Amino acid sequence: MNKDTFWIRIIYIVSGVISLAVAFLILGPRPEGIEGSVDVSMLPFVNAALNGITTLLLICGYILIRQKKREMHRYVMLIAFGSSTLFLVSYVIYHWFKSGPKLYTGDFQTLYYIILFTHIMLAAIIIPLALITLYRGWVSQLKRHRKIARITLPIWLYVSGTGVVIYLMLY
Repeated sequence: MNKDTFWIRIIYIVSGVISLAVAFLILGPRPEGIEGSVDVSMLPFVNAALNGITTLLLICGYILIRQKKREMHRYVMLIAFGSSTLFLVSYVIYHWFKSGPKLYTGDFQTLYYIILFTHIMLAAIIIPLALITLYRGWVSQLKRHRKIARITLPIWLYVSGTGVVIYLMLY
């Protein structure tokens, strides 16, 4: 097995573990008394802000690479990845401690659930895509990086952007 195959396998394993862990932490059983034991009421706003920041950073990163500012592009994209990672941590903390789901009660039920469903599905897909794209750029496999980035960027923008939309629809 070559070095590239090794790291891609690691990325898929890590992505699977993250997705399963998030699903378990949100849907699985919690220790008695944990729900509602910590005030996490401000975290939906924090999560929306992190998603908004990620969206802006992704757009900036795209503009920078189009301007051939490769080092700034790398820096901004690493910050976008960090912002998404912070979002994931905050999201898990919120769902671990909150008591009961926040239900949508607005007039656009069908639209809301379409956005929510596509957001959730693409959020699971973006984990390995973002990691592989980051890896390809990091090890200077630029042709392969560009090829997958054309897929990753629109999906990542959709996931982070709809994260903000979902927040605005709920709150």
